[in-house]
Amino acid sequence: MSIAYKMKKIGLIILGFMLLAAPNTVLAEGEQEVIENTLTDVTLRVANNKVRVSGANGQVMEIFNLTGVKVATIRIESGDKSYNLNLPQGCYILKVGKIVRKISIQ
Repeated sequence: MSIAYKMKKIGLIILGFMLLAAPNTVLAEGEQEVIENTLTDVTLRVANNKVRVSGANGQVMEIFNLTGVKVATIRIESGDKSYNLNLPQGCYILKVGKIVRKISIQ
């Protein structure tokens, strides 16, 4: 076998693997768009020590510090409500359903 024949064979094998991998990438991007489009109903607004949550009735809001320790859990009671956080000054992560936001309490 010549070197050119071996190179062609290796090239065809690599091309085959690339073609097999291509559809998975397209499907992953499509799934991500669907998830983002379904989450636009929930809004979070933070001012001072209060957070206002809209569109998350019946869901749970979890609050984590930056090391990942859960510091609070709040059940959302209505479609639009404000909650006092009563947290020390610092940065926190809010999670409502699949929405995650970083906030700063001053």
